[in-house]
Amino acid sequence: MRRFILPLALAALVASPTLAQMAIPDPLHGAGAPADVAAGTYALEPTHTQVTFSVSHMGISPFAGTFSGGSGKLTIDPAKPTAATVSVTIPTTSIQTTSTKLTEELNSADWLDTARFPTATFKSTAVRAMGGGAEIDGMLTLHGVTKPVVLRARFFGAATNPMSKKASVGFLGRIAIKRADFGVTKYVPLVSDETVLVINAAFEKQ
Repeated sequence: MRRFILPLALAALVASPTLAQMAIPDPLHGAGAPADVAAGTYALEPTHTQVTFSVSHMGISPFAGTFSGGSGKLTIDPAKPTAATVSVTIPTTSIQTTSTKLTEELNSADWLDTARFPTATFKSTAVRAMGGGAEIDGMLTLHGVTKPVVLRARFFGAATNPMSKKASVGFLGRIAIKRADFGVTKYVPLVSDETVLVINAAFEKQ
């Protein structure tokens, strides 16, 4: 939930465009290739970065919500992809669902307790190239608890943003966690313990 940080994006650029866990519709693709990414330091672009969480609702249907407005830094060199580093912070107070009542509940002490834990963070510790993408080991801090996680990421696109005129790069990422490991236990197992975080991350070169 809250601190699903998108930092994941980073290692993604290491590779090419295919990771089964992050399949997207064939018509949806980005520009360029990982080799087109300029080496350097990038800042997270909050307007076009999203973190979606999904859970199983009573074993009947999936249910999802989103976080936005993050900040962070990516350092990367396509010639040395495993040396990439990324750190991201996401405000848990940005949580949104299709129900105003549920959004309020998720902010409460029964769930994310955003008054006490207003941000979630991810910091990478290692990057491994994996076939059509990358695996990024890192530390996720959510609900005041820090645990190791694995982010599976892949490159999506690289181009100069025509609005900001800055070199930009985007990634897709996925993290699976047990929310109870982070102290978010409300309604387990009616609402699944397993929570999937999907990250659409955009970075701009500084």
